[in-house]
Amino acid sequence: MLEARDVTFGYPGKEPVLHGFSLAVEPGERVAVAAPSGGGKTTLCRLLAGYEQPQAGQVLADGALLPRRGPCPAQMIGQHPELMLDPRMTMGASLAEAVGGKAAPGTAADAALDELRCRFGIRQEWLSRYPRELSGGELQRFCIVRALAAKPRYLVADEATTMLDALTQAQLWHEMLAEAEQRDLGIVLTTHSPALAARIATRVVELP
Repeated sequence: MLEARDVTFGYPGKEPVLHGFSLAVEPGERVAVAAPSGGGKTTLCRLLAGYEQPQAGQVLADGALLPRRGPCPAQMIGQHPELMLDPRMTMGASLAEAVGGKAAPGTAADAALDELRCRFGIRQEWLSRYPRELSGGELQRFCIVRALAAKPRYLVADEATTMLDALTQAQLWHEMLAEAEQRDLGIVLTTHSPALAARIATRVVELP
C-alpha cells in the first residue's frame, strides 16, 4: 500500500498546500486525485514519489518509509519530461541508469527493456540522441519506460499525457494499464480531463 499519513507541506513564505492530508492506494488500484489548478495535486505527487519530504506526517510504501537513495517503489511520470531527464545523457544512457546499468546486451534485463521500448514506440535510433534532439511526446515515452523499467510497485502519473494528442494518449494509457494489470501496480494519477479520469480510475479522491 502507498500511503500519505497526515502529511503537511508548504513552500517557503506561503500557507501549506497540504495540511494533514491522508491517502492510501492499494496494489492494483487506480486513484485519480482531483483539485483546482494550484490545489496541491503536483505537490502530492512529488511527496508520494519521494521528490519532496513532508514537513509533518509520513509517506510509506508497503509499510516502509520511501528510501532517500536507490530505486524508489513509487515512480513518478511528470507533465514536463524535459525536466525529468539529464540533458547531458543520451536517451540510451538514461534508460540504462533506470535499471542500474544492468541491461547489458544479451541479458534478460536488456530483453525486458527492449520489449518495453517496442511497446511504447521508442525507436532504436533515438537511443543515441540527447533530450534536446527529441520532441516532447518522444521524451514522454522515454519517461514512462524509465519509470516502468525501475520495477516500481506504484506509478504516480501527474498529467502524464496532457501534452499529447488524444490518439497518442489513448495508446500510451492502454500500454501503461496493461503493464499495471500484469504487475498489479497501484496508480495515482492527476488529469484535467474528467473523461480520462472516468475511464482509468477505480476511484476519485478530492483534495480539500
